[in-house]
Amino acid sequence: MRVTSDLWVSALVRRIFSDGGFAAMRRRGAREAGAIFVVLRTRLGVWELYGPAPQTSYDDARPSERQFVHMLTASDEDELEKRLAREMRFDPDVWVVEVEIAAEISAYLALAD
Repeated sequence: MRVTSDLWVSALVRRIFSDGGFAAMRRRGAREAGAIFVVLRTRLGVWELYGPAPQTSYDDARPSERQFVHMLTASDEDELEKRLAREMRFDPDVWVVEVEIAAEISAYLALAD
């Protein structure tokens, strides 16, 4: 059984803050099962967008674990905002969390191969 999007995002934000990073909820989506997008702002001013992995990425051994894929790297915030706007038109129930962390993003997100 998969935890709710609300609980998962809350846990991510708490974990990042406890590790000395920063996390902010840019958009609150559907409480139970909204898709989650994570925006990583690097210290070099580059934006990276991570979103839900396709269903084909999920393993039968761990079908309920959330997995993410790298979707975009942009040096221009407008490019990132356009991509997020497209995702929100497709699914208005998405969550968007922006993070600034010193560690690799894989320490917080399960990245699909």
